[in-house]
Amino acid sequence: MQTEPGKFPPPPGLIASLASGFDAVATHILVISLPILLDLFLWLGPHLGVKLLLQPLIARVPSLLSAGLVPNMPDVATAQQAWTTLANQLNLFGLLHTFPVGTSSLLSLEMPARTPLGTPLDVQAASLLGVTGWFVLLVVLGWLLGGLYYSWVSGVSLKVQPGSVWQSLKQTVFLSIIWAGFLLAVGIPALILFTLTTLLSTLLAQIVLLIFALLAIWLVIPIFFSPHGIFTYQQDAFHAILNSLRMVRFTLPNTGLFLLAFVLISQGLDFLWRTPPDNSWLTLIGIAGHAFVSTALLAASFIYYRDINAWLKAVFEQLKAQASSARV
Repeated sequence: MQTEPGKFPPPPGLIASLASGFDAVATHILVISLPILLDLFLWLGPHLGVKLLLQPLIARVPSLLSAGLVPNMPDVATAQQAWTTLANQLNLFGLLHTFPVGTSSLLSLEMPARTPLGTPLDVQAASLLGVTGWFVLLVVLGWLLGGLYYSWVSGVSLKVQPGSVWQSLKQTVFLSIIWAGFLLAVGIPALILFTLTTLLSTLLAQIVLLIFALLAIWLVIPIFFSPHGIFTYQQDAFHAILNSLRMVRFTLPNTGLFLLAFVLISQGLDFLWRTPPDNSWLTLIGIAGHAFVSTALLAASFIYYRDINAWLKAVFEQLKAQASSARV
């Protein structure tokens, strides 16, 4: 990459990275099959609920409220209805969509009560031990499926043969455990503080929630590209995180703009994909559209990650050459 002395090569373009990602997925359309299959299972397959486990706790809501242990809360019927709705909509199979490495999914947070095939089979995990076992099994399976998905997308977008799949899956699990520890370290204090401030003032609780949300964004952005190092350069989880921190540190304006476009396109189109009702076959269009767009954005992120690291390398080499010539 030759440039005039004192001038640096331009960083990778946002539009070029996005266009390359969409082109790569359009050329290898089978890569969207994993997200489609996952959403079809979550939509038409059985639901794994925890309603039987939560029902005794929901039944105690009136006694807690009447005892005055939770001041400034809504009436008993409203609180009980909110918890009942949550228990009815929770589908543990949604844990198959994991983070930060996971198969893209439109329906992982939903539990449709109706589908074109009728009411889904409702399977209940009735004991705490059973819920714990299902949780561990589904999360690990989600990490492995996500690793395969990322490996497939990286190979398609970067036009290279993926490295050792087993090594990538192993590092995926390590990275996910690190992320889980990080989220727990931030999330548990946030939940405790939010609960305490809710007892004092709803407005204060909303302010605390906003502060923690901004803090989480500030902490997540520097390590957003940590999975990419595993699948692009076959790095271990620790070095992938360090490389993501280094990359974002030196390219924040450009990378911040890319991530903003990533989120706006993804979340904006998700409103469109969720428009059809659950019991309409038109939901298939939403599932397919989401799978294509989310996979194309992931492919674009791999292309951007590769190109921005190549750009950084060129800039550092030029700076080093300029420093060497200045000493002569």
